[in-house]
Amino acid sequence: DDAPAHVEGRGVIEFESVRFSYTPERPLIRDLSFRVEPGQTVAIVGPTGAGKTTLVNLIMRFYELDGGRILLDGQDIADLRRDDVRSRTGMVLQDPWLFAGTIRDNIRYGRESATDEEIVEAAVATRVDQFVHSLPEGYDTVLDEDAANVSAGEKQLITIARAFVARPSVLILDEATSSVDTRTELLLQQAMAALREGRTSFVIAHRLSTIRDADLILVMEHGDIVEQGSHDELISAHGAYWRLYQSQFEAAAGDDAATPELDPTATRT
Repeated sequence: DDAPAHVEGRGVIEFESVRFSYTPERPLIRDLSFRVEPGQTVAIVGPTGAGKTTLVNLIMRFYELDGGRILLDGQDIADLRRDDVRSRTGMVLQDPWLFAGTIRDNIRYGRESATDEEIVEAAVATRVDQFVHSLPEGYDTVLDEDAANVSAGEKQLITIARAFVARPSVLILDEATSSVDTRTELLLQQAMAALREGRTSFVIAHRLSTIRDADLILVMEHGDIVEQGSHDELISAHGAYWRLYQSQFEAAAGDDAATPELDPTATRT
């Protein structure tokens, strides 16, 4: 298999009549079609256990489809090496993963060939630079095995910088931030905005502002995508999204910062 390990692409993602189920007797995604352009954001919403990570797993080719195609820049991802698909995809998950090593090394893990200048550039863009200078060794500060010498929010910022330096064309973000203080949450939002600039983004969305601003919202219930559209389209449809909005968003609608979670159990799954 001599396919190139990394092909620079724009990041156009197309789902064409995608069907998928984990078990044949329980179909989940029955017939899903949409197209996302670079710079656009798809928000995936729904209660805990609705299957929001299923879509992410399909884009990353952790599972094969039962029918239809997923295209990345016009190429069927089934015809690409898994490594190639994943090298073009950046992920920032709810639980940040760092290894024992310097902050510089942890950021460089996103792209081993990154220069020190590119690492600092990524750190500045994603707000890591703001706290690094308060550490005794700066970028050469060694993180221990559980990275106990930086806060939860700072860990997440480092993983965002790592994704930034990787220069992915497609991003997958889980933006649950309820475990951090308000100031850090603001930094995380700014860092994620910098990371999403010009990239195709799939966001497992908890914040109202992200959901309202998304170009496409996919609403999931029991593993099934039950609705798709923009915020305004889905509100006017008075369906599953509208019900979710009424039950869980109303309290947050007046004060997004005070109650950021769309799904109050999201951070415990």
